Amino acid sequence: MPGEMSDQKGAAAVVEQLIVRFKRIDVVVHTVGGFAGGQTIAETDDATFQRMFDVNLNSAFYLLRAVLPAMRKTGNGRIIAIGSRAAVDPGPGVGAYSASKAALVSLIRTVAAENKDVGITANVILPGTMDTPTNRKMIPNADVSKWVQPANVASLILWLAGDSGTDVNGSVIQVYGKEA
Repeated sequence: MPGEMSDQKGAAAVVEQLIVRFKRIDVVVHTVGGFAGGQTIAETDDATFQRMFDVNLNSAFYLLRAVLPAMRKTGNGRIIAIGSRAAVDPGPGVGAYSASKAALVSLIRTVAAENKDVGITANVILPGTMDTPTNRKMIPNADVSKWVQPANVASLILWLAGDSGTDVNGSVIQVYGKEA
């Protein structure tokens, strides 16, 4: 179901369509994200900074604001966001990206605290470099054997979304592969 998640109306429309179709939403996995880097903070232009926050933070905020009332009504829900190692381990030249991912961590932990008494959990996974075709193209000489396998992150998402993950709330789960 396509939708513009970095916009309040777009996120609300997607959530509304899902509720009409399925009557409820039990799990939200926020995988929307993007990367821009290569400049110092002093060199980062306003458009790049804003784009990182729109894609990496605002999309999650609008989605959560739209879905939480429905989850609270059912007294059940799992929220899982994909952040980045850069949220807690920033490096030079990725300031806007790191700041947006750090803000995502804070947002998810706040949602966890605000909803822990109504059966909703919220957690964020912080992968290191993921072994994806895009990353292989962007970093051609890297040792990809050290990168995080997407299937491993997917398995963790499924575990958190299921009954086994019911006691995990507000966690920031580091998945760094062999780059740790």
